[in-house]
Amino acid sequence: MPAQAAASRNRLWIKIAGLAVVAAIAVFAYFKVSAGNAAPDVTFTRLDGQQVALKDLRGKVVMVNFWATSCTTCIGEMPQMIETYNKFKDQGLDFVAVAMSYDPPNYVLNYTETRKLPFQVALDTQDKLAQAFGDVKLTPTTFVIGKDGNIIKRYVGEPQFSELHQLLEKALAKA
Repeated sequence: MPAQAAASRNRLWIKIAGLAVVAAIAVFAYFKVSAGNAAPDVTFTRLDGQQVALKDLRGKVVMVNFWATSCTTCIGEMPQMIETYNKFKDQGLDFVAVAMSYDPPNYVLNYTETRKLPFQVALDTQDKLAQAFGDVKLTPTTFVIGKDGNIIKRYVGEPQFSELHQLLEKALAKA
């Protein structure tokens, strides 16, 4: 019996140690995610050729939206993206719509002008921006970046706009 009791106690300690390791990993992962992942150090090239470095937008909340003129969901969400930008721009929101590398620049320019997009539109002709943001392939994909330069949220597909607006209000309110 004493040998069985010792073996049982050892198994119990092994389980407790295993749980402690799992808990430590969970706590580390929570704080790593909570701290946010730094947005990549990229420079956007706008349609007019002007360069905009993401790091120069620090202190603002920034939305980076990867889209394409051939993407029906992208085109469908664009009026709400415009409304979102117009609602929050005076509170410190900046917005960069990044056209995917396969999107013909003349299509992007035509869409931007005919729809009078009020925010910055950039071309990703060599796919470097999409790669820097985690190899974005699906459109639309939208990143919300906090004032500190960390990615707060990534939306793949059309965001739930009421949730997005709550997130923006919270991020814009932070000092």
